[in-house]
Amino acid sequence: MLQIRRFGFYWLDTWVMANVIQLATQDFCARFLNRTNDPCGRQFDQMTMAARSAPANIAEGNSRHSTSKETEMKLTDVARATLAELANDYVNWLLRHEQTPWSIHSAEYAQVANIRFDKPTYQDDVLHESSAHILKQKHLFDRWLLSDDSIVVANCLLVLCNRLVMMIGKQIENQLATFREEGGFTEALTAERLAARTEQSKQADAPACPLCGKPMVKRVAKKGINSGREFWSCSAYPQCYGTKDIV
Repeated sequence: MLQIRRFGFYWLDTWVMANVIQLATQDFCARFLNRTNDPCGRQFDQMTMAARSAPANIAEGNSRHSTSKETEMKLTDVARATLAELANDYVNWLLRHEQTPWSIHSAEYAQVANIRFDKPTYQDDVLHESSAHILKQKHLFDRWLLSDDSIVVANCLLVLCNRLVMMIGKQIENQLATFREEGGFTEALTAERLAARTEQSKQADAPACPLCGKPMVKRVAKKGINSGREFWSCSAYPQCYGTKDIV
């Protein structure tokens, strides 16, 4: 259980796919970019950093799941945005070579798009086993990724990038659904604070709210003519606005 809590993102298909794309992009740049077509090395840096950003942000976002679902969604969306940027680099590569991306109706596109990953079966050595899993999934695409034709490799990676963008979109939808149901870190802190105040009120024999009957808590007015004065406020605020003077 400890390893699952620490490395939960290792079980995500999006994270595995992002690592496959990162490794394949590094190979692509090393094999096909040179001083002639990338004299300053800027495209190499841009593509490899965009490819790195995807798994990094998926991992960081998932690691924040228990403390900030808002941050988790934002970082996951950053991963999606960098993948869209990387996909555009592959489109640009094809256009520079007077080529167009594979049609979604083509056999090549269907063959790449229909390959499904194996489910991870990690046991007690997650780092080792997950790395082996990533390499195994990458080899599923060797037919295209190992080609000496950069057009074939670029097309394959373009399909994978777009496929992962859609996968991450569904992941964000699930994160949003969880957020709507459970709230985020701020909501959890508010609930804990209200629970603590309610318990304190019970122990201090606080009066019941005249509107809803729940125990009241002491608050200090922050503005108006009563600024600085204590008063009783319903512990259910802001759902209930019941107040009472402290006598």
